[in-house]
Amino acid sequence: MAKRNSQAAKSAARERLRQERERQAKRAKIKRQVIVAGSIVGVLAIAGGISYAVVQGNKPGYWDAAKDDKLVKPANTTGTNGTNVVIGESGAKKTLVMYEDPRCPVCAQFEQTVGATVDKGVEDGKYKIEYVGATFLDNGLGGEGSKNALSALGAALNVSPEAFLEYKTAMYSAKWHPEESDDKFKDDSYLIEVADTVPALKGNAKFQNAVRNGTFDKWALEMSAKFDDSGVSGTPTLKMDGKTLTGSDGKNAPMTVADFNTAIEAALKA
Repeated sequence: MAKRNSQAAKSAARERLRQERERQAKRAKIKRQVIVAGSIVGVLAIAGGISYAVVQGNKPGYWDAAKDDKLVKPANTTGTNGTNVVIGESGAKKTLVMYEDPRCPVCAQFEQTVGATVDKGVEDGKYKIEYVGATFLDNGLGGEGSKNALSALGAALNVSPEAFLEYKTAMYSAKWHPEESDDKFKDDSYLIEVADTVPALKGNAKFQNAVRNGTFDKWALEMSAKFDDSGVSGTPTLKMDGKTLTGSDGKNAPMTVADFNTAIEAALKA
């Protein structure tokens, strides 16, 4: 009897270990399947296997499955789904709402040129900023870099608002921001490499685990849905009191420091 009980305990332990390994591997496995499935669809279409390709294309991918994940809200957020990301002095009367997609090359240009000026206005208490992240470029170009980077930004926000801003600046920098068609942000290792340039995130095991485990993937989808519901059609877009800030052309976001200062001063006086 004792021997049988021992064998049963060993079997149970092996089963628990197997289940745990499967759970840990699930996220990485599904991501690989999505990439491989895309390649298979292309090959099968050429070979004439159209029906099979259609079936494969209709299978849910990792990010479709992530919609059913438990929502984990980053610290330093508010709102029902934790999608209100407001940073700055509580006494600042005005809020500058910034809509950006992590893969957006124009957002990178804006951040490289005007970002420091925006941050200085926050530090000086002129206004708060509210960040709204978008992921529409994943749909337009294919890939998952916008969603994955937005999730990593959630992990940085969970550390501190300052870490979030510094990480966002690093992502959009000339050194780290990829070409629009290059989906480098899909790789967790690359996002962690970028994060290592931010003191609060460098070697931060909690942050790195959140990126690798997709802790804030569901949150990234909720944030993306907030952008989709906003009516904003492109990035970067800046708004204050519901009005869009534009540069000298009267159409697009202010892309120079001079244009931004002119637009923000007018908005603050309104």
